[in-house]
Amino acid sequence: MRIRKERSAGPLLTALAAVTATLLGVLTLVAVPGASAATLLGDDFEDGDAAGWSKSGGSWSVVADGSRVYRQGGTGADARAVTGAGWSDQSVQARVKPIAFNGGGRYVAVLARAQGTGSHYFLGLSDTGSVVLGKRSGGAPATLDSAPAAVTAGRWYTLRLEAFGTTLRGFVDGVEVVSATDSAFPSGRAGLAGHYASAAFDDVLVTDVPGPGGPSASPTPTPTVTDTPPPGSCPTSGAPAGFASVNAWGQNGTTGGAGGPTVEVDTAGELLAAIGRSGPLNICVRGMITVPAGMHDVASDKTIVGIGSGAGISGGGFNIGLPADDAVTSPPADAVHNVVVRNLTFRGATDDAINVQMFSHHVWIDHNDLCCGYDGLVDIKRGSSYVTVSWNRTHDHTKNMLLGHDDDNGAQDTGRLKVTYHHNWFDRTPQRNPRVRFGEPVHVFNNYYVYNTDTGVACQADAGCLVEGNYFERVEEPVTNHYAGPSGRCVARDNVFADDSGRPDCSGTVQEASAYYRYTLDDPASVKAIVTAGAGVGKIGG
Repeated sequence: MRIRKERSAGPLLTALAAVTATLLGVLTLVAVPGASAATLLGDDFEDGDAAGWSKSGGSWSVVADGSRVYRQGGTGADARAVTGAGWSDQSVQARVKPIAFNGGGRYVAVLARAQGTGSHYFLGLSDTGSVVLGKRSGGAPATLDSAPAAVTAGRWYTLRLEAFGTTLRGFVDGVEVVSATDSAFPSGRAGLAGHYASAAFDDVLVTDVPGPGGPSASPTPTPTVTDTPPPGSCPTSGAPAGFASVNAWGQNGTTGGAGGPTVEVDTAGELLAAIGRSGPLNICVRGMITVPAGMHDVASDKTIVGIGSGAGISGGGFNIGLPADDAVTSPPADAVHNVVVRNLTFRGATDDAINVQMFSHHVWIDHNDLCCGYDGLVDIKRGSSYVTVSWNRTHDHTKNMLLGHDDDNGAQDTGRLKVTYHHNWFDRTPQRNPRVRFGEPVHVFNNYYVYNTDTGVACQADAGCLVEGNYFERVEEPVTNHYAGPSGRCVARDNVFADDSGRPDCSGTVQEASAYYRYTLDDPASVKAIVTAGAGVGKIGG
């Protein structure tokens, strides 16, 4: 969905200022402005149009590239597109993928303080292997600062250009690499550019900037502990249905951070420090937070929950589990357990959005919105068990949910991978909804599937899947145990197959989920309405 807003309150989306391999090949630690700024504008182009953007030159269009993106398709023009109002202090951030350059001295860029399309500041990735901070003043581009960088066509980068007072700062993937001072343009609009270059742009975000005198994020932040966040703002209570509720492996149900303190986080440093902290902890996430690329470990006994409907992470994902080790074939004493992830938006993960592995157990993934990452949105593997995935909306993504990573991993997975999927909205997710190996029973009930062009539930490698009370709409192969590789077993009952959906291809017997927990099915004919009204973020109250 596209968000377009101009208002006076909201968090600044800041990236963690510590990374281990900057574009200059050195360890860099940078303090960035704090998280007390207002969100001015955001556009992810998911509504399929670019309303509000003024264009000059080039061939601009909204196209599908994993998710929908704004693409400048030609290399024969000095192409620019601008949007917004005449803001003064501003931070302009976007995901940018260079496609092709036409000659030397070309670049793809984000723009700040644009005076129409001809005069502006820009932060660009150049064909010369550099990051360029510069300005246009009605003529040719002028370089204010530059830094060497490996610029690879077809790779996504996150660019952020900050302009406050006369100070300009440029960040690539969360790292400040260029800066300058200039007073030519005191205010203007935000924008994108392909200077004789083609590129794709996504997740445009404009915020105001408190400036260098404002609060900054410490490189080693300590979250503030509070007894209770503002009423209704951080819903840390609640209990799962399904396998995450079962008393097993020394854990009775899934309670997350219950009994521990509560912290509120709005920067990457605060978030990563909190999820890795030992002991029970309730973590309230405010606003979208850009984290470094890769997977970030979550420790046991954590509740991670978004405040309102605008909280989440981009640029990386959560890993719930110990490092992968084929030699470990039974649950270790220190397996990660008792983790709750709720009410968060996940975008642009460089690997998985959420990964559960190495015998992690009692995990509840609930009421999230997941889209547009590199690999899986929710993958569960390597002996993990007693997991519930509920009331999530996953959309516009191919590799949706994997349960069991390999046909040859029976030593870790046989008798485990007990997972419940209920009341999820699988929207334009062509496969892995989920794709299952070894787990039994895997209980898939009361989910809504729409426009899944390949498969819904694929049950393979001797898995046992119980698929009941779901609503399949325009799903080519809703349920199968003959998708690819060794076959599994599946039982499909009381499902709705609408609008040219196929029919189940199932055989064998499967353990009943009722042997493990009690549940009540919603009328499958009502599931579409129930799930679309209740799945995703902003739906759990507080």
